[in-house]
Amino acid sequence: MTRIAFVGAGSVEFTRDLLGDILSFPELADATIALHDVDRERLATGEAMARWTNQALGAHATIEAHLDRRAALEGCDHVINMIQVGGHEATLIDFEIPKRHGLRQTIGDTLGIGGIFRSLRTIPVMLGIAADMSELCPDAWLLNYTNPMAMLCWATYEASPQTRIVGLCHSVQNTTRELAELAGVPYDEVTYLGAGINHQSWILRFERDGEDLYPLLDAALDRDPELLRRVRVEIYRRFGRFPTESSEHSAEYLPFFLRSDEMIERFRVPVDEYVHRSEENLEAYDQMRTQLAAGEPFEIERSLEYASLIIHSQVTGEPRTIYGNVRNDGLIPNLPHGCCVEVPCLADRAGVQPTAVGSLPPQLAALNRTFANVCELTVRAALDGSREHVYHAALLDPNAAGTLSPEAICAMVDDLIDAHGDAIDGRIRAGGRRSVSPA
Repeated sequence: MTRIAFVGAGSVEFTRDLLGDILSFPELADATIALHDVDRERLATGEAMARWTNQALGAHATIEAHLDRRAALEGCDHVINMIQVGGHEATLIDFEIPKRHGLRQTIGDTLGIGGIFRSLRTIPVMLGIAADMSELCPDAWLLNYTNPMAMLCWATYEASPQTRIVGLCHSVQNTTRELAELAGVPYDEVTYLGAGINHQSWILRFERDGEDLYPLLDAALDRDPELLRRVRVEIYRRFGRFPTESSEHSAEYLPFFLRSDEMIERFRVPVDEYVHRSEENLEAYDQMRTQLAAGEPFEIERSLEYASLIIHSQVTGEPRTIYGNVRNDGLIPNLPHGCCVEVPCLADRAGVQPTAVGSLPPQLAALNRTFANVCELTVRAALDGSREHVYHAALLDPNAAGTLSPEAICAMVDDLIDAHGDAIDGRIRAGGRRSVSPA
């Protein structure tokens, strides 16, 4: 019988979707679902949701709820991670302090200043989970949904015994469906190949029966001038392949789009978007909690997430192709060795096995390397406890460097370290504020 831990089970949207996905498979209907959260109320909500889903689907899973993470992890075959260290309050800090310094952000969960500080808060917790797994469930797979994906996976496989880790996202699935719709081609007739770094991967091939569908996409874009006001369309037209992440995310991975009011208006960039989403998530949680308490049903639909497919393939041996975020051991030769890359992977009874894609077109690899630079320095900052590397990561961030002076960037970093307090490694806090003055 398969044992699956949900770490951060109070993240009700993911818990709801993944529970529905997993328990809808007959071969997984008798699984043990071990829920863990550090918030007692959210854990209780996740447990109520799990028990309702189990009953609604006619499954016969065993549901456990644990405030103790180690109790949830013991003996697991799969661990699904969806934590958010610091929650909504930390998100507000990540947005409000940069805004005071003149820096605008949209999502702040992957790259940029928000991504750097979310990583610094989360990497120590990730390493704790990995250490517990190496002791309590050494053969289990860690399926990570928490952002910043590339930074967290990179730090975990580099600094822990946990090598069975794959980062999972839905950007490839969502993007290819959107492109098929724009091209006017049924999705089940489309084949594609994507690769790059999570949230900045590229649809390298997009075909039907060997026919390149990019010309159909170009024609659709030419017919609708409003589509040209989307950031990801601009990236595609400048760099030649469609990026897998949304425009609101992509706007803060480059230096062009958030530096001026004119660009924000032209490309309709939603500044502070994640703050609004975070507030909506809090409202959705309260609504779900109220529904569960009243015994009201909620809809269960299969999502596009990969976790249940990986688990099902490992249990049954049924082979599937998924997109995973894994260590770059020559998978994409013109990206840094050891960085975290997103490539197609085979999921079967043996686990998750990545596919070597080969070199990216040089302009795409060059753009990915600007992304990987920030990731690498953030990982080094977290693992080495280096305040200097926090500065370095922030100074090399495309959005910050395209907007602020070096002095302003370092002052912003200092203010964020102070504001997050004990959530930041004491070695980084002990480094002292940067005192370099303008020349």
